[in-house]
Amino acid sequence: MANLFSNFRNPRVVLAFAYDLLIAALSFWGALYLRFDTMDNALIDNLSFNRFFFMAMVIHSASFVLNGLYKGVWRFSSMYDLIRVVKASAISVVLSLVLCFYMTRLYNVPRSMFLIEFLLLVIGLGGGRFIYRYLKDQTSLRSMIGGADADAKSVLIVGAGRAGEKLLRDIHSTPALQLNVVGFVDDDKFKKNALIHNVKVYGGVELIPSIVAKNLVDKIFIAIPSSNGEEVKRIVDYCKQTSAEVKILPKMDQLLSNQVELSLLRNLNIEDLLGRDQVTLDTAHLHTMITNKVVLVTGAGGSIGSELCAQIAKFNPSMLVMCDYCELFMYELEMKFKEDYPEVPFFPKIVDVRNAHKLDQVFAEYSPHIVFHAAAHKHVPMMEHNPIEAIETNIKGTKIVGEAALKYGAEKFIMISTDKAVNPTNVMGASKRIAEMVITDLSKRSNTTKFISVRFGNVLGSNGSVIPLFRKQIEEGKDITVTHPDIIRYFMSIPEACQLVLQAGSMGEGGEIFVLDMGEPVKIVDLAKEMIRLAGMTEGKDINIVFSGLRPGEKLYEELFSDKEAYEFTHHGKIRKALFRTLDESFHAQLKNLITLESAEPDTVVYLIKEMVPEFTHFRLKAENILEEAQQ
Repeated sequence: MANLFSNFRNPRVVLAFAYDLLIAALSFWGALYLRFDTMDNALIDNLSFNRFFFMAMVIHSASFVLNGLYKGVWRFSSMYDLIRVVKASAISVVLSLVLCFYMTRLYNVPRSMFLIEFLLLVIGLGGGRFIYRYLKDQTSLRSMIGGADADAKSVLIVGAGRAGEKLLRDIHSTPALQLNVVGFVDDDKFKKNALIHNVKVYGGVELIPSIVAKNLVDKIFIAIPSSNGEEVKRIVDYCKQTSAEVKILPKMDQLLSNQVELSLLRNLNIEDLLGRDQVTLDTAHLHTMITNKVVLVTGAGGSIGSELCAQIAKFNPSMLVMCDYCELFMYELEMKFKEDYPEVPFFPKIVDVRNAHKLDQVFAEYSPHIVFHAAAHKHVPMMEHNPIEAIETNIKGTKIVGEAALKYGAEKFIMISTDKAVNPTNVMGASKRIAEMVITDLSKRSNTTKFISVRFGNVLGSNGSVIPLFRKQIEEGKDITVTHPDIIRYFMSIPEACQLVLQAGSMGEGGEIFVLDMGEPVKIVDLAKEMIRLAGMTEGKDINIVFSGLRPGEKLYEELFSDKEAYEFTHHGKIRKALFRTLDESFHAQLKNLITLESAEPDTVVYLIKEMVPEFTHFRLKAENILEEAQQ
């Protein structure tokens, strides 16, 4: 109870309460006057009715306080404040009607009086607050514009929706920012010439260059959090025709609780231009799979693994077991979870997926229901130099984790694969293809655990990807190195990839290889040029693009399906399924030969992989005497 009245230490709250009580009294007698068209009435002279008036004011006062009318600030009155006013007015009028019936049985008291009083209350209480806000906003606007401040910056807002309106309100309420919004642009033709807080919506985004030139605009704020990469790229193309500074709000799925604030505006980056439509998730299936379940994630400290953990945490697992061999990654992940997901029980475990004994101990201790296997070596040139490591981690490690899941009765096992496993030309890609085969074999052996693989391409900003490398080269003023002018790659964001991995996992019934829709491929050289432009530099003048040649095992383009794979669509528009491929009878013997290698020449490793993956092409396979050399 003390908390309810704590705000009354503030003189402004006391003044607001006095105003509301005055409005309540005026509304009461005003309703009576409007009902009878006169104040000369026997009812008004009735002593019982006058006692009722004072008791009604007590009811109104209590309703105002209990419904939080004094928690808000009149300066920032909003729809939420109006809702509180309506609620408090309705409750107080209804209770007054009940009291009046109890005291007078409504004898000679018109029922319509209470409806009129309710309307007068809402108008008086709500109107006063919004008039106060309007006057304050106008004062702020005049103080910002009226002083002819030479330092004030002109702003054009792209997007006349909720986000754009919120930015405008923040600007108007903060004169110290010295920003003057000259207008909006929006492709919604029904908003053209509309006024938002007295600021005009000019029309579509194609007007950006002319509006900037006419109004000497200094800054352009892109406020469309729901837009995809194509829409942002189109807007940015118009912005490039001006010299204005461009800022953008993050995507809606990156906003905390969907709250839009001026402070969230940031510089454009390449991820904004490559972003795609937001993923639509079947959350009911995800809750069924994850909620109140023990979930284990291998490779939890990596780009994909850590985002998987964050996405899984949103579905309230009973426990999250996070496994990785890198101490630093696990420490950073532990700190993140303590801050962002304190309600989720989690256990970081330093464990190597190649260590069968320690993996067995983890599974015995936690008995996970769901396993996401993200641990893998993924760097193509590095695995060319260290092929045994690819075999040990990507193949043997997958087998160890998968067999532990089978032994301890996990419900589902979902392995993260790669588009480089399709028609592979490098050891890393071929090792992931064999890992898919291991999962297929485990699925055939299991009557309980459902084994599933999910295949996708590059993710934006992941460890070892080209975007962080290009960004670092630009920041250091070095030439950007691109391997080949025609090389192309598929890209998707890390959150999108992880959301679709969860969705595919919830759909799987065992044995599937799901393939995520990667959209249209992007030329890496165009990516580099766009990043140079976003950094405010000019290619050939400030920074150069140098072609270094394809690296060992690198392809000009990646594929999502092998020539030997048919596929079918699923009920989710962004997930397809590769149809089942049978394994050769020699699979187990070949797999044993491969994973028992301890130290071997790269030629031998490549040949043994070729035996298992016939579509594997590798520069070392060009030598005709590989078999003879491997057998010597």
